[in-house]
Amino acid sequence: MANPEHMEIQQDLENYKTTSGKVSLIDQEARQHMEDYSAGVRHYDKEEYELAIEFLERALKGYYSEDEDCQIMCEGPQRFEEHEYLDYKAGLYEAIADHYMQVLACKHDCVRELATRSGRISPIENFLPLHYDYLQFAYYRVGDYIKALECAKSYLLFHPDDEDVLENAGYYEGLLEGTVDPATIKPRKEARALLRRHKLESQLLQNYWNRYGARQDEHSVPSSISSEPEDGPRLSLTKKPMPKPDRELKEGGPLLYSDVKFVYNSEQLNGTQRVLLDNVISEEQCRELHRVASGIMLAGDGYRGKTSPHTPNERFEGATVLKALKYGYEGRVPLKSARLFYDISEKARRIVQSYFQLNSTLYFSYTHLVCRTALSGQQERRNDLSHPIHADNCLLDPEANECWKEPPAYTFRDYSALLYMNADFEGGEFIFTEMDAKTVTASIKPKCGRMISFSSGGENPHGVKAVTKGQRCAVALWFTLDPLYRELERIQADEVIAMLDQEHLGPSEMNINPKDEL
Repeated sequence: MANPEHMEIQQDLENYKTTSGKVSLIDQEARQHMEDYSAGVRHYDKEEYELAIEFLERALKGYYSEDEDCQIMCEGPQRFEEHEYLDYKAGLYEAIADHYMQVLACKHDCVRELATRSGRISPIENFLPLHYDYLQFAYYRVGDYIKALECAKSYLLFHPDDEDVLENAGYYEGLLEGTVDPATIKPRKEARALLRRHKLESQLLQNYWNRYGARQDEHSVPSSISSEPEDGPRLSLTKKPMPKPDRELKEGGPLLYSDVKFVYNSEQLNGTQRVLLDNVISEEQCRELHRVASGIMLAGDGYRGKTSPHTPNERFEGATVLKALKYGYEGRVPLKSARLFYDISEKARRIVQSYFQLNSTLYFSYTHLVCRTALSGQQERRNDLSHPIHADNCLLDPEANECWKEPPAYTFRDYSALLYMNADFEGGEFIFTEMDAKTVTASIKPKCGRMISFSSGGENPHGVKAVTKGQRCAVALWFTLDPLYRELERIQADEVIAMLDQEHLGPSEMNINPKDEL
């Protein structure tokens, strides 16, 4: 339930329910206030404002109740981690002070704790204020202008400079003019109390840390989120923008090779930092790569031997560039064919670096020749994907409309590319979606020589539709701008190619043991 996109687990759950009879599954880690908030947002998105109000108000009530419980739990024994070393010896008063500062830090962290979904590390940014933001607009849409103004003023306690909500509050006051004195409508008491307490905790902790050292406060109320301007009152949050990159985003640079054909850019693909190209490799090169693939791929390669890492209805096989060169050196596959894998991946890297006009070198992060094969007898009534919707450098959280850039995601990846080798299969379309992982923004049918490339962040959620017949093969490429995260096997492959380019060397001169698992 914490990972709804994991199709293999979903299939297991269906099997368990079938063998066990009618069962009701309960998420034991779910928090009710978080579930109510998510339900409220879903109803809001469907413009079901009365239901949205019901669930969001229930979520607020649950949030403040959970906050009280969190505060109480912090009163117990504490471990002061900063002082857990042998040389630390505190007197009575120091020990008492340390204990109560740790209690205070624990209470201060309740804001973060209550905004963090089960199984996640980072909290939902702006979580508590967003309740009031959604409510002020929902109440306006159902005609309750007093409640709308009350919630708008509650939101402004947290973000007093939010221009959108300030404008909304003024609009609501105008609607109430002559019937109710707007000055009598105050922000909600519980919001005022929590914010006052949180600020006082921040001051006390900051004074303590500044005086005695230790950590800095990282858990202040998160900043506001801006929006697109529109007529009349509006919600100050539509979709959370991704963090601004530390480089200027460009595209449209030269494709470097005369035979490569431009097909679609970002605008035509309804997204950001996307490009679709054809004729990156020829039909003959596709056939040769396919022959290499059949000789070097292993089931579950790259996924610790799991033959069906993404769906139980397909077999997954893969191989790396270094493995191809090793097999070529050993004579298991033609060395020329193994080298083709290396050369076309380098061609793809140069095209991506040039097209997106990157002002620094783009390095390989991982290179993988992959094939997905539909398993016979398992294709009827399939409702899963060949590869679930995801982003390449962050953990996609569709319900929160977030992509968390934290481990275990490959946060160092900057650009991705997929170079297709064949079209003689059914299904297997590559798709881009919105952050909700449901709304498809572009669909691409693979064929020989076609390459889709895009930036690796949450701005480009993507996946692969089910392969229902045949085998779908491609070269998957991930790139980084950080040389610290260069692909180790690629560096080794570069060395092998450099030696092969010098002259035809023997095994001893190449310093390669054919039996080594490179």
